Amino acid sequence: MEQTKIIAILNQKGGVGKTTTTINLGAYLSKQGKKVLLVDADPQSNTTSGLGLTKREHAKTLCDVLLSGQEASSVVQKTNLKNLFLIPADPRLASAEVDLAGKQDREHMLKNKISGLEYYDYILIDCPPALSLLTINVLVASDLVLIPVQAEYYALEGLSQLLQVMQSVKRSFNPNLELLGVAVTMFDKRTSLSEQVYSELKENFGDKLFKTVIPRNIRLAEAPSFGKPISEHDKWSKGARAYKNLAKELTEKIPKSDTEEVK
Repeated sequence: MEQTKIIAILNQKGGVGKTTTTINLGAYLSKQGKKVLLVDADPQSNTTSGLGLTKREHAKTLCDVLLSGQEASSVVQKTNLKNLFLIPADPRLASAEVDLAGKQDREHMLKNKISGLEYYDYILIDCPPALSLLTINVLVASDLVLIPVQAEYYALEGLSQLLQVMQSVKRSFNPNLELLGVAVTMFDKRTSLSEQVYSELKENFGDKLFKTVIPRNIRLAEAPSFGKPISEHDKWSKGARAYKNLAKELTEKIPKSDTEEVK
């Protein structure tokens, strides 16, 4: 059996498409027949609402897993897609940082909780837009990091700091952590700026830059308000085709031998 791959979707800048990428990659991986768990680790809980799951009162969330000793498997919720599951978030996560800070082995809290979830082929974690203790927990728990980067003027700003934090976590807590790749989002082919940003990222990241770019797309932007991935909202849109291709490229970037070498 292949080992579960845990992928952090991370950029400390807000509004770069982390949640959109988490939801839609998860949806298309599940359509490949993979069992996928999304973990909403952002207090804004946009992955949760983007899947239409905010109305479930009294449902346990990631906050209960980290702070109340709840088993991770017991808070997993089904989504409307076969093979796609979610550990939801709620706004209490914002104050969880303070509680986590006082705990022993605080950087490993999330890893200890999700390490037994071997049922899934992929676990995708939507990170908060900050390099916080919660984010460190996600990096310690993850095998790979995918960085969505908006095709805009300040795209590379903050990336070096993010990579430094990754290296620090790799040295101190998680020697297996690797960069899976950088994905360009909100790409507008009508502007030379988008092309310039892609070229600059190519220069900096080489084959770590995904070939697939995610376009600016109205249908993609409106899908979360319907509580659906783009695959269910408008599967023929440019945004849908892009995420389908990105999911395919992602699976090709993780060769089977890589998932099988650690038993």
